Amino acid sequence: MEIIDITSERKDEYNAVVSHPLQSFEWGEFRKKTGVKVVRRGFVKNNKIIDGFTLTLHNVPKTNFTIGYLPKGNNPTNEIISELLKIGEENNCIFIQLEPNILNSQKLIVKNSNLIKSFHPLFTKFTFVLDISKNEEELLKNFHSKTRYNIKVAQKHNVVVSEKNSDKDFKEYLKLTNETTTRQKFFAHTPTYHTKMWETLKNQNSKNKNQNSLSAHLLTAEYDGKTLASWVLFVFHDTLYYPYGASASENRNVMASNLIMWEAIKFGKKMDLKYFDMWGALEKEADSKDPWYGFHKFKEGYGAVHTEFAGSLDLVIKPNIYKLYKVADKLRWLYLRLKK
Repeated sequence: MEIIDITSERKDEYNAVVSHPLQSFEWGEFRKKTGVKVVRRGFVKNNKIIDGFTLTLHNVPKTNFTIGYLPKGNNPTNEIISELLKIGEENNCIFIQLEPNILNSQKLIVKNSNLIKSFHPLFTKFTFVLDISKNEEELLKNFHSKTRYNIKVAQKHNVVVSEKNSDKDFKEYLKLTNETTTRQKFFAHTPTYHTKMWETLKNQNSKNKNQNSLSAHLLTAEYDGKTLASWVLFVFHDTLYYPYGASASENRNVMASNLIMWEAIKFGKKMDLKYFDMWGALEKEADSKDPWYGFHKFKEGYGAVHTEFAGSLDLVIKPNIYKLYKVADKLRWLYLRLKK
């Protein structure tokens, strides 16, 4: 098997063998713009790419070490692990975190003593996935009765949901994102991060005829001339994703978020997509005291399947430094939470 660097000439072929937006060629292009090093590899047999991955490398401040991140990749093979170890050694990596896009019921292909359970998972282990190939009547029937009621409330208030991909509307999204994170007291990516993401992925909208390129779309919910909710949606292969959303503090009684979710589902159906991945959930028996419980219940109301993934793994390359890094990371997050 030949291992190659993936360039734009083989973008479509590479995208065909990866299964998630965070492994797409376009996502790698965006991550380059944020200043991180991006390494793409393709595994070629008989001149055809049969597997691949995108890895980002992040500098550890005030050191010459790096950390690798490989989110939502394919089930890691011996060939993939071998190549990652090689890249890690070349880039002075302490460890590489892998979060495979495989279900918990599946087994890892590879067994490697360097591969251990991650001490600090980054991507949620759970999500909700909705089959949107069903007709609208069947979908609505499977919603929670309270969800159906709230959708009707929004419709009675004449909340209008539409796709708006202008820079003006994206600035409104950034404003609402800041409002949301302040209100709910959680960490989010910076405005610069979101802007670079949007500038990279919105340009794929007109090209995305067969969903083999990652594209971003902006849905807004407006009431009485004001934007109450704004969501960024991804389209990749046969699936719609909901990675980012923001909402206003005012007029929450008109249930704009319930309607925008329903309109997002219909948006996916119009694009002939099969699934809607809601990009995160708590465990099935979620703790009602968890700060994300309300968001979890909101998504649950749409009748989606609660899905569990295999979880996060660390490919340790420098064991002794890895132990020190774990301690430093825990202290850093403790400081950030106290500061917040």
